[in-house]
Amino acid sequence: MVTHEGFDFPDDLYYTDDLIWMKKENGNVRLGMATFGVDLAGKIKFVRLRPPGKAIAAGRSIGTLESGKWTGPVKAPVGGTIAEVNEKLKENPGIINEDPYGKGWIAVITPDNLDGEIGNLQGADGLEDWIKAQFAEKKA
Repeated sequence: MVTHEGFDFPDDLYYTDDLIWMKKENGNVRLGMATFGVDLAGKIKFVRLRPPGKAIAAGRSIGTLESGKWTGPVKAPVGGTIAEVNEKLKENPGIINEDPYGKGWIAVITPDNLDGEIGNLQGADGLEDWIKAQFAEKKA
């Protein structure tokens, strides 16, 4: 676990520059929003996600999150098919704020080419430097 300015970044996850985390699970990937991203967005008030079964390209939106001060896409870190979405977020989107690495997960994707695309994500190697760069860029 890497902690920077009070925000946790588990080192068994992969991250995008949009502060989306991804975890490999039995041939699928689970994704959510990193604590720093959640803090920047504020209290999540609404979640809209594409349905399971939908094919998605890496970098394309699988849905949107809305807070009182921000609306933004959730971009797929890898291409594939949406296998599952967190239905609990419809009734209580604030779960993302309360438990972003646990119950606040957003979706599960069955990837088409995980080995080919995972190199585009930030893993444990160099994570601390990447985090510092993210903080510098997003706080500016």
